[in-house]
Amino acid sequence: MASRISFSPGHVALVKEEMAAPSGRGVLVTGASGLLGRAVLAEFQKGGWRAVGTAYSRARGSLLRCDLLDEEAVRSLLNQHKPDVIVHCAAERRPDVVQRHPEAAENLNVHATGALAKEAAAAGVVFLYISTDYVFDGRRPPYGEDDAPNPLNQYGRSKLAGERETFRQCPGAVVLRVPILYGEVESVAESAVTVLWPGVQQGAAESCVLDHCQQRFPTYTGDVAAVCRNIAERSLQDASVQGIFHFSSKEQMTKYQMAVAMATAFNLPSTHLIPLTEAPPGVTRPQNAQLDCSRLQLMGLGVEPRPFSDTITSCLWPFLPDKRWRQTVFH
Repeated sequence: MASRISFSPGHVALVKEEMAAPSGRGVLVTGASGLLGRAVLAEFQKGGWRAVGTAYSRARGSLLRCDLLDEEAVRSLLNQHKPDVIVHCAAERRPDVVQRHPEAAENLNVHATGALAKEAAAAGVVFLYISTDYVFDGRRPPYGEDDAPNPLNQYGRSKLAGERETFRQCPGAVVLRVPILYGEVESVAESAVTVLWPGVQQGAAESCVLDHCQQRFPTYTGDVAAVCRNIAERSLQDASVQGIFHFSSKEQMTKYQMAVAMATAFNLPSTHLIPLTEAPPGVTRPQNAQLDCSRLQLMGLGVEPRPFSDTITSCLWPFLPDKRWRQTVFH
């Protein structure tokens, strides 16, 4: 039995969750110290899988430290744990960082991906690669799996190259494209969604200008994790589950609208939030890369995305300035 804290404004509760006993099925989750990887590892553990998570710079606790650029170390890891499925979450996913350090990003997003896919194919392991909506230019949404990619920035190009390397090394692999993500974070800076929270909290004392141009579909990591488990479980039974899939929330928002929604969820003022209707400076991003998720739904592999207003409160409540919730939970 595991516990999690459930929050809604005015109510905090400790919720007990049943954990299935580990089965014979094994999964290896890379990037398991990261925003998505943590959620994916927890989802498989909840489902009773033998779940092993790897990390590198943030490896701690039960996570195994593994340099994915070291092919011999990767091979040894797979030989030791013999997973049935690999979910490859590890990536450099920050567009600005990729733009500044393209070679390092290519090593992780492309070369390490190809090496891992090659080992998966050799071992007969299901390989699931997490990709992004940034493979599209955002000019003609919504985008289906067969629409031609045209990434606008180095991050999108590196993830597209990772997709192609995945299929070159492991033709039966699965690629899951997802949009901007948020979830339970270790710091608000960990997600491009939750990083908006300090600006929301500052109130009328100081205005906060936010992008109201680029259309996004903020998606909860817990929902993505559930889709990953659905794909993994079906893949072990049905070899036709391969190729590209899309998963996304249905709520279309700019960053300005996300911030207003956060303020509303916590009964905070939002008049200090100022919409910026011109494209923000920095790395070029797609205007609207909405994903068509019908293939996932038709195969019965999707989940109903949880509402932003519900999930964002559970993600942000630990960062409230008022810590009286501690007494509610623990006393």
